Amino acid sequence: MALSSTIYRADLSVSDLDRQVYGRHVLTLARHPSETEERLMVRLLAFALHSDEALEFGRGLSAEGEPDLVRRDPTGAVELWIEVGLPDERDVRKACGRAREVAVLAYGARRVEKWWSDNAAAFMRQSNLRVLTLTGEETAALQTLAARTMSLTFTVQEQHVWLASATSTIELAPVCRTP
Repeated sequence: MALSSTIYRADLSVSDLDRQVYGRHVLTLARHPSETEERLMVRLLAFALHSDEALEFGRGLSAEGEPDLVRRDPTGAVELWIEVGLPDERDVRKACGRAREVAVLAYGARRVEKWWSDNAAAFMRQSNLRVLTLTGEETAALQTLAARTMSLTFTVQEQHVWLASATSTIELAPVCRTP
């Protein structure tokens, strides 16, 4: 018998001072049985960093070759393709060919540095790619905010992110690896 997804509900208030984007988003997220809470929260962070009324969660782990988050224009063309984790360089290159803009939010503690060094030269050739990395400490702190029902406030300023719940606040400083 197949395991079913776990449903999480998130009420997000986003104030992105860098992009001058402000909004409230009520989201329902399905956590795939093979997905960790850490990855779920990084997906939620990716949503907050790129928040837009047209941004939606993709099928991600359930479908190969699909983005974790996607924003399409009214014609259905992909404007923004977002990957979470340490995607294969070939998959990122394909996404860069299919979307106007591609963002990768990479995490994985010590594995991020090796992944970056193995792929940096190829990634730098993609003019529509932006790679952000998180440290293991940042994703561990992010995971502490995970709950089946969450109310979170995201404030983004000068490439720093402050997340606040009813009980705690954390600060993240994703490192942009691409120009």
